[in-house]
Amino acid sequence: MLRKILIANRGEIAVRIIRACTEMGIRSVAVYSEADRFALHVKKADEAYCIGSEPVAGYLNIYTLVNLALATGCDAVHPGYGFLSENAQFARACKERGLIFIGPEADVIFRMGDKTEARKAMVAAGIPVTPGTDGNLCDVDEAVSAAEKIGYPVMLKATSGGGGRGIRRCDNVHELRGNYDRVISEATKAFGSAAVFLEKCIVNPRHIEVQVLADRYGNAIHLYERDCSIQRRNQKLIEIAPSPQLDEAQRQYIGGLAVIAAKAVGYTNAGTVEFLLDDGGRFYFMEMNTRVQVEHTITETITGVDIVEEQIRIAAGLPLRFKQEEIIRRGFAIQFRINAEDPQNSFLPSFGRISRYYAPGGPGVRTDTAIYTGYEIPPFYDSMVAKVIVNALTWEDAIQRGERALKDMGLFGIKTTIPYYLQILRHPEFRAARFNTGFVENNPDLVNYSNKPRPEVLASVIAAAMASHTGL
Repeated sequence: MLRKILIANRGEIAVRIIRACTEMGIRSVAVYSEADRFALHVKKADEAYCIGSEPVAGYLNIYTLVNLALATGCDAVHPGYGFLSENAQFARACKERGLIFIGPEADVIFRMGDKTEARKAMVAAGIPVTPGTDGNLCDVDEAVSAAEKIGYPVMLKATSGGGGRGIRRCDNVHELRGNYDRVISEATKAFGSAAVFLEKCIVNPRHIEVQVLADRYGNAIHLYERDCSIQRRNQKLIEIAPSPQLDEAQRQYIGGLAVIAAKAVGYTNAGTVEFLLDDGGRFYFMEMNTRVQVEHTITETITGVDIVEEQIRIAAGLPLRFKQEEIIRRGFAIQFRINAEDPQNSFLPSFGRISRYYAPGGPGVRTDTAIYTGYEIPPFYDSMVAKVIVNALTWEDAIQRGERALKDMGLFGIKTTIPYYLQILRHPEFRAARFNTGFVENNPDLVNYSNKPRPEVLASVIAAAMASHTGL
């Protein structure tokens, strides 16, 4: 087993990995920028080291991180998600210096990070993919020609893209010509590559992804699926496991496809195979994420499998502990990404000091976060400040528990998406499990909620203020 791991990340995922290390008896090393000096992951780790005054640069400096891991006696590096988590050069640099990269091999990261190469690999494995170009586009005229053959609407995508960036829907030739240079610009700035390709746009699909685990001995399993259809501008907001929109036959089919996909590319460690499901019940491969996902929590909740622990075990060379038939799912789980944003003001970021915070609790409630009362949320990073996860035996009970948990949560000093999510939970289409990726766009009235504090919230704030003043 590994002895010491450097966590090349920050925020709640760094705290999550630290907790797994603690439970496994592994020492953890945190890194932080000056902006993160007072962050929770710095306080929780066994050791913590500053990687520079720039808010982001240190987290993206491969050689700083590798050298620090070696200098502090680490034998492995966990990249979390975001930053360098899907950077093949980082994985390769770790291996060259004798460090274990907790993730797949560098060549697999590179291959699956290139969307056109990933499509080719899936076609070869017999996995259905959306109609599109076989490779990257040379120019806008080739894009127009390809779109005429595929049929509008089409999606213009960055080949190295991810996280919902570098994507534009084009409904006609004028939009395609207008968006071509924009996508190239976005792709170059965000991913360092100007390569783009074209796919048929599946209108208002359901976004279904499957969690897989694979070891270096050829064993691979799936941990069932997650429904990520509630999203805004390709950014996920609410995730559900398993999908309340699939029947058992669909569930077994898509899980089997994900395992075939993982084995086809020689995948090891934890990964996610993402699909689109159209109105006709057809699944199409979209991409494979070669890292732990933000929403891994709900899969852990319904299966009881600690995905981060399994990542570490697989990286250490241990075989999978479970066979497919031993993975039993139980009930439904919902994750809410609590973002520091103001939905009533075009979802603008709302960074600042958290004047008071308390997490929801009770049966079937989990909160993953790195915030605390008095913490100043820096404006340099993603707006997600917490994840609230609820679970129950039925879909209806999970919705009710989610509403109760969001009402229980106290987060003051900033605007958040909590009241927006309460609106979603009350929507009849959501409650009936009839939604797709167009749900948010098709329901603009979801932002029409009251900003007046609920009586129970106001009472709790007054009580807390009195307790603080009197020293109780």
